[in-house]
Formats: sequence, structure tokens, C-alpha cells
Amino acid sequence: MQKLMRVILLLTLTVSVLAVPLAGITSAASGTVYKVPVHGEVEKGLYAFLQRSFSEAADEGADAIILDINTPGGFVDTAGEIAKLMDETKIPIIAYVNKRAMSAGAFLALHADKIYMAPNSKMGASAVIDSAGNAADTKAQSSWSADMMNAAESQGRDPKYALAMADPDVDVKEYRAGKGKLLTLTNKEAESVGYSEGTAADYAALLSEIDMQGADVITSAPTVSEKIARFITNPVVVPILLSLAGLGLVVELYSPGFGVAGTMGLSALLLFFYGHMIAGLAGYEALLLFLLGAGLIVAEIFLPHGIAGILGAVAVTASIILAGANPMYMAISVLIALAVAIMGMVVIMKFFGKRLHLLNKVVLMDATDTESGYVSNVNHVDWIGKTGTTLTALRPSGAIEMDGERIDVVSEGSYIDKGKHVKIVKVEGSRTVVRELREMEGNDQ
Repeated sequence: MQKLMRVILLLTLTVSVLAVPLAGITSAASGTVYKVPVHGEVEKGLYAFLQRSFSEAADEGADAIILDINTPGGFVDTAGEIAKLMDETKIPIIAYVNKRAMSAGAFLALHADKIYMAPNSKMGASAVIDSAGNAADTKAQSSWSADMMNAAESQGRDPKYALAMADPDVDVKEYRAGKGKLLTLTNKEAESVGYSEGTAADYAALLSEIDMQGADVITSAPTVSEKIARFITNPVVVPILLSLAGLGLVVELYSPGFGVAGTMGLSALLLFFYGHMIAGLAGYEALLLFLLGAGLIVAEIFLPHGIAGILGAVAVTASIILAGANPMYMAISVLIALAVAIMGMVVIMKFFGKRLHLLNKVVLMDATDTESGYVSNVNHVDWIGKTGTTLTALRPSGAIEMDGERIDVVSEGSYIDKGKHVKIVKVEGSRTVVRELREMEGNDQ
């Protein structure tokens, strides 16, 4: 019996000793990982999404954040804001280049604590380009190159390769770069120069690489509102949306009642403000300023002098510019929308003006002419050929007596003395033209 007890005690001690390292492995492998996609263009809507995701990861007590990067790049100012957000986040951030991290995407990857890449993925080609697709000016290019180098150095990486990604004049021949070429690294090349900690075929392999195998993975996905915001705040979409708004409202002014065009214009404006408010770019002050401007424009219909309309237009324009992150870009977008609206107005007036009421709701456009059925007074064409006597001298206007009736007349331009016989030669509405009878008879001879 004592022997049996000794065996049981020995087995218990053995299991306890073995359980200690196993418990340590289990503890190291457990934890929570927040997986956040960085897909599509780098723009303001993405910043709002990442801000929310990082905040939720902190609330959940996540041990790491994995950025699933697959982006062609995007806008430098937004990339800078996201990079600052990454630097301020206390949770370790791992960039997983799942296909490509180009341009601004490479910049974001360099700000991560660690970088892993999928097989056949690439990273680089980070030159600054303008809205027309051309290389940016020297000043902007120099600033961006410095930002790329700082991003690499912040994580202990050789800045030479980051500079070669941004500056085509930097020569790194061993990796296909040279004069006039930007550096793009494959996953193996990035690992060889210290720009990647390794290659991971999938997320299971990635979790193993960061010693988080078996961890709870929480995937953060953009909400419907955030997806709409990302689309609407895209700098390519903004001028299109504002142009649709301007064109829709112009067409509505030319149409009786309120219909499809007006609904389209108002919907475009509401979408614009909704998307920018969700993205955190516009506050309620911009929306209130817009509503004030719209109210003044409506009031212009009932008020004289046009001052309310001018103030309303200024308020609406200011609200749109305030709603964006870059006032200069928003001002350009407003000018584009204004040009589209003017062109639409010209087309409508030229091709559809006769079938529409042409702003009759705001400005009276109907002509009060004889052809339209308007008559200010009786046109006495039956007076032509009749004679009378001047009651006053005609200089050239004056009065004559004809058939016992006093009539205001004008001569053809010559002076006619009082008491002369004249003949009516033309009647144009209220204008009656006479000629001295003696002069006329001489011409007839």
C-alpha cells in the first residue's frame, strides 16, 4: 500500500513539473489580436475607420493590432495623420502586406512595429504625384522623401531604401532601382534589407511568427456608414458629387414644381455633408452654416435687392469648404461644380428654353409683347393718313387737334410751328408720327 502511494505521489510530481512549461506555452500563445483591413485608397474615410478600430482594440485589451495592407496608395496628408495615429497607439502594430503596399501604403507599413509580407507581395514606389497624375513639385517631393526616411529610421530600418522608394534619382541598382526609377521590393528583397521580419503564407503562419498562435482574432470591419463616408470623401468623388448637386438645382430652377432634378441636387448635398460628418471632417457648425445659407437663398424669392441671395450663396460655399480637410482642394471642387452648373444652364437655355419656364419661379422671364398677347394701349393704325392742326409747336413733340380730339404726337424730327396742317404718317403703339402737310404735298409732286 505504501509502495502504491509512493508511485501515485511520484506521478503527481512528474505531471506538475511538466505542466509548468506547458502552462507557460499556453499563456504565451493566448491573447487577443485585432485584425484591421487597410484596403483601397488611403483617404480621410480610412482614417476615421482606423481611429475607431484602434480605440476598440484598446477597450478590448488587445495584445496586438494587425493591419492587413493591400493598397495602391493614396493621399499624403491622410497618410501622415494615420501614421501619427499609429505612433500614438500603445498597442504593438504589425503590418501584414497581403498583396501590395504601394506609395502611402508603404509609408504606413514603415510606421508599424513589425512588417510581415505574404508570398509574391511587394512594397514601395512612393513618389508624390499631383491630382493630374504628374510628379509633384520639388518642395513637396523633398518633404515626402524626408517623411519616408523618418518612418524607416523610427523602427531602426535603413533609410536608404525608403528614400529610393520616394526619389527616382536615388540609385539602388541591386534591387532594379536606378536613375529615374522608383524602388519596389518583393517580399524576399524586403526581408533581405530588413524591411520585413519574414514571409507568412496566411494568418495562421503570421500568428505563429509573432508568437500569438491560438489567440482570439477579432476582425474589425467598416460599418455601412463608414463605407459610405470612405466613398463620399474620396477626393475624386467630391467634385462629382458637388457638380451633381449644382446641376440638379439649376435644372430644378428651370422646371415647374419640384421633381427629380431638385431631389437629386438636395440628395447629393446631404450625402456630401453626411459622409464628411461620419468621417469626422465636418462638424455641426458647417451643416448649420449651410442651412443658414439655404434659408437666405429661399428668402431671396420674397425679399428685394438680392442681398439675401448673395449672402446665402457665400454661406453655402463657405460651409462646403469648411466641411473638407483641405480648404484649397474644396475650393477647387466648388469651382468645378460651379463651372458644370453654368454649362448646364447654358445648355438648358439653348436647347430647352422654349419648353421650360426658365426661372419663372425666381425671375419673371415672360415677355409682355404684342406677340404674346399683351397690349398696353389701343394701337390706332386707322389714324394713318388723317390730317389735323398743330395746337402747339412740335419740337419735335407736341399736340395736334384732329376731329375735335387733342392728340399727343411727334414730328419726324423737324420743327413744325403752331397752327400748321399736318398729316399722320405712322402709328407705333402710343407714338404717333406726323409730317407737315405742305412739305408732304411738295414731295408728292
